Parts: sequence; structure tokens; C-alpha cells
Amino acid sequence: MINETFVASDPKSAYEQAVQKYGNEVSLVSAKQIKYEDGVLRSEVVIAVPKALFMEKSFGDLSMDNSSSDEDETLLEEIGELKAQLEQMKDGLLELDESSNVESRSIIEEVKTLFMKKGIAECWLDEMFTSLIGTAVVEDASLLVSYLLEEIDEVLKVREEDLSTPKVMMLVGPTGVGKTTTIAKLAARYAYLLDRPYKVALLNLDSYKVGAIEQLEHYADIMQIEHSSVSSVKEFKEKLEQLIDYDVILIDTAGMSPYDTQKFIKTVEFVNSDTQRNIEVDLVLSATVKYEDMEDIYKNFSFLNLDSVIISKFDETKHFGTLLNFMLLYKLPMSYFSVGQEVPDDLLLANKEYLLERFIGDIDEG
Repeated sequence: MINETFVASDPKSAYEQAVQKYGNEVSLVSAKQIKYEDGVLRSEVVIAVPKALFMEKSFGDLSMDNSSSDEDETLLEEIGELKAQLEQMKDGLLELDESSNVESRSIIEEVKTLFMKKGIAECWLDEMFTSLIGTAVVEDASLLVSYLLEEIDEVLKVREEDLSTPKVMMLVGPTGVGKTTTIAKLAARYAYLLDRPYKVALLNLDSYKVGAIEQLEHYADIMQIEHSSVSSVKEFKEKLEQLIDYDVILIDTAGMSPYDTQKFIKTVEFVNSDTQRNIEVDLVLSATVKYEDMEDIYKNFSFLNLDSVIISKFDETKHFGTLLNFMLLYKLPMSYFSVGQEVPDDLLLANKEYLLERFIGDIDEG
């Protein structure tokens, strides 16, 4: 194995550089923050990679010739032309030519303004409008709104609940989104509310938040299900082996931001641990998420190869446009909705119609 160091502004970004270069055949050696001579604090992540892969990715196939250079140049020219065309289309609403109907342009502006006000990104709306210019759809505001809602319904994805085989679910997400309460609701659902009682165990990896272990332990005692807390990868692997005959293992993790280096490293180690069980990673995302936070959230957690999104705190907002926008841009499948504080009642299987009805109500108010 050969060690290689990657440097970035935060540890996650440095780790992503390693994965981008070598794929998943890397193992984390260390991570630390260092203040450079220019006074800037940077993160250094050291990974170990097989020697053969290192040589291939670093030096390539030295026997290759330059016979494809002309083709590459032609391709680059075509890409440049395409980018120039896209630039002409993307500024504002899209430039309509002189023959475009003024009334249609006004309707598009009106509907676009409404949807943007409710949280839908301009880039997604412009992409939709591009294919509609010159059609009857843009001549009627109600028809145009209906078309956009149908497109949203088409893009949204739902991950169906499947308990036909044993599963390990790790819930991740920012601080304060309700991961622990959501785990309690899932545990109650699997253990008591389905066609048969499934054998459920809870694991807690959150040793940072005061009271986190006690809170999950309290839920476990009430439901009379197995609960354990682990603090190392070795303990984690051993515990999963001990729970091999359980139908569902639910794992609670610490809330994480881009600057929580220690939590970042721990989470990566647990997700990438060499276990016999496949670990499903589910992002818990609050329905109250702000537009400014969306990209940060995705950037923080996408490196974990997310399997689904569990949406929490439906009861704390009436405005679902920003949440819908997140789902449209990143195309992650939804699995569950947490719609209140009651355990286990306020947990629903993800449903596109349920989410769209609330968004439509917000649109109607607008």
C-alpha cells in the first residue's frame, strides 16, 4: 500500500478528492487540520491505496500514443459551441425571440415568479420552460402550473419499504433534525405495527450530544428492544456480528457540520468498516430546511453514498417549496416522512402525493 495526502479546506472535501481519484479502494489513515505559512487553516487527509492502482492513476498507461488528439480537439470545439448556446438561454427567464407572444411571456413570468417565491430554483424552472416555448401550455397560467406540478411528480422518487431481508440502517444528518426520535418511530413501526413483529436492535454512535445515549436507551426500554452504545469501529463490527440474527438494526449518529473533523472521520470509518452486513445510509432532512443550507447539507453527506432521505418536522412548516427544490436538484429517493412528535404514530411511508398536496396548498395561498 502507498500513502498519499490530500489537502482541502475541510476534511470531507479532501477525502472526496481521494475517492474521485481512486474510487472506493482507499482506506483512511489519518486526518488533521494544519495552519499553513500563509495563515490559512487547511485539512490534510492521508489515505492508503494499493500500489498498482496508485501507479495506474498517477502515471497512466505509458504505452498510449497521441492518435486520439484530433478527436479530442474536435470534441472540445463541439462542447464549446454547446456551452455558448446554453449561455444564450440561461440568463433570467430565457430570451424569447421577437416572434414570441407577449401574453405567453407574461404568463411564464408570472408562474415563474410564483414558483421561485415558493422555493423552486430558477435553473430548474428555466429548463422546464425551454421545451414549452411556442406551445399552448404557456398561453394558460393554470395549465402551465399543472404542467410544472406533473413534472415535479415525475422527478420525485420514492424508495419502497422492503423488509424481505435483514437490514442495517444508519441515520445521518445535521444537528437537530430529529434523528433519534425518528429512529424510535422506525423501531416501533418494525417491532409492533407491521404484518409481523420484526426483531429490532438499536445502536448509538453519538457520544457527542449530551443525553443522546440516554434518550435512545429510554425509547428502547419502553419498547423492550435491544440497545447498545459503541465508540470504536472494532466495537461496531463486533456488535453487528453479535446481532446477526436481528431483522433490523437501526444506528443513531452524531449531527455533523463541515467543520466537525472528528465526527467526519468517525462517520467515514463506521460506514466504510469491513462488515458482513450491507449498511444502508439514510439522510434525515428537516422540512424546514433553508435554501441557503441545501447545498451545504448535500455537500456534507453525499460522500456517504446515500440510499434515501427521511424527511422530518413536517408539522413545523407550511412551506415545502425549498424541500421540493432539494429533491428536484439532487434526485434522492424519499423513504419516510416524520409528521409530528408522537412515537410511533407520526411516521408515514414517503408519498409523493402527500408532499405535493402541501406544496399545492402553499401555491394556492400565493
